[in-house]
Amino acid sequence: MSATLSVTGPVEINFDTLLKKLDDDEFFQLCQANPELRIERTREGEIIVMPPTNTKTGARNFRLITRFGIWAEQDGTGTGFDSSTVFTLPNGAKRSPDLSWIRNERWDALTEQEQNRFAPICPDFVVELRSKSDSLKTLQAKMEEYIENGAQLGWLIDPIKRRVHVYRPNATVAVLDNPQTVSGEPLLRRFSLDAQSLWE
Repeated sequence: MSATLSVTGPVEINFDTLLKKLDDDEFFQLCQANPELRIERTREGEIIVMPPTNTKTGARNFRLITRFGIWAEQDGTGTGFDSSTVFTLPNGAKRSPDLSWIRNERWDALTEQEQNRFAPICPDFVVELRSKSDSLKTLQAKMEEYIENGAQLGWLIDPIKRRVHVYRPNATVAVLDNPQTVSGEPLLRRFSLDAQSLWE
């Protein structure tokens, strides 16, 4: 299969008849043929092309990934992933969190072939960083989907309102207003995010 998409702005594509018939291999090929695009697929089969981040959001995401990456290297109990990584969730959706992390024993249990595709696994930890073009309601729904599919901790970081929404299984979402730091305990041992650095 060979396919090329041309996108000039934020767009949600739902070519029901054609794209919902794509199997996993064809969706993978679609993404490989369009490496400049960040593409997700919902559990219902809808294709979503994510717009590029604005420069300020890109700087925030860089700071977030850098700080988390330093911790992950020192901790050594899991593997971190950036925003270009696609995971196949248990419900069939193919999602690409802004930042994610998987415990080594779960990551190592996957075959090399699975690791080199859109791995069939939900990360243990996921982060979505809201930009001005993002709908809060849409991001909240994605966070709930991650938790329903096995994530143990999720942070929805909203620099616009200076809030962090903390998601855990079987727990009410905790909304932190303008926190100084956000703790990843007990899943992320000794990791604490300087939230104030993301408001700048």
